[in-house]
Amino acid sequence: MNNLLEAHSVSKNFGDFTALNKVSISVPKGSIFGLLGPNGAGKTTLIRIINQITMPDEGQVILDGESLKPHHVRDIGYLPEERGLYKSMKVGEQAMYLARLKGLSKAEARTRLKFWFERLEIGDWWDKKIQELSKGMAQKIQFVVTVLHEPKLLIFDEPFSGFDPINANLIKDEIIRLRNEGATVIFSTHRMESVEELCDQIALIHESNKILDGKLTDIKKQFKTNTFEIGIRTSDNIILEKELSQKFSISPASFKTLGDELMLNVKLSEKDVPNDLLSYLTSKGEVSHFVELIPSANDIFIQSVKNN
Repeated sequence: MNNLLEAHSVSKNFGDFTALNKVSISVPKGSIFGLLGPNGAGKTTLIRIINQITMPDEGQVILDGESLKPHHVRDIGYLPEERGLYKSMKVGEQAMYLARLKGLSKAEARTRLKFWFERLEIGDWWDKKIQELSKGMAQKIQFVVTVLHEPKLLIFDEPFSGFDPINANLIKDEIIRLRNEGATVIFSTHRMESVEELCDQIALIHESNKILDGKLTDIKKQFKTNTFEIGIRTSDNIILEKELSQKFSISPASFKTLGDELMLNVKLSEKDVPNDLLSYLTSKGEVSHFVELIPSANDIFIQSVKNN
């Protein structure tokens, strides 16, 4: 798959502090790429370098096959975590101004703004001042001006901050739609459930270093432990639990159930296969629950940071 963005061994120091240490990432075209890490890891520094707000001390950033140049600003839409709208300006006036800065003509800017204001049902906000809007309302305006010029690369830093669940879901759907229509997205967040829903690939930065990257599905395979969550109704739970403990590594499990099943986590060895476990369980009782425990993005995040 062709990459829209590549960062090669990018380093950045602020005095004696190393913000990035030879970090490399590759963002495939048409993907949603999760840029993850704890606070202070270096994510925002890398995003600022991609946006040419600051320059790297070492390394190179390539956008669509070309070394990053000033004209690439118009190929990028950036929604920062710290919002930058002028509170005393009217919504429509400010949106037009920012659209013109991105190279749109006045007529084209007005046409596209009308589309987005109708799509997000914010048409009656045009003459309101930013300071009259709630945080979530202002966030919608910021989202619109970020995507308005239809850039190749969209960078969203905590895009759901300030949104209630309904509007967060609305923006999530718009991000997916933009990706499906050809945009490439870098998505930085601490909300791991959003990573699960949106991201095709991820990179995890910790203490200025990249410690993990790749397709999310491949990373999950690397972290899985061949453990299955089981629920079974049997005539004697104690006897079955003892038998299972002699064959496998087991531990208590907790999941929602309407009955009084024996609930366990069963870890298989490399030589065991899930079908053998399932066949054994069905010979002992009525299996009501049999699910492989796949590590979540949150589990992977925490484990990787702790290990490093």
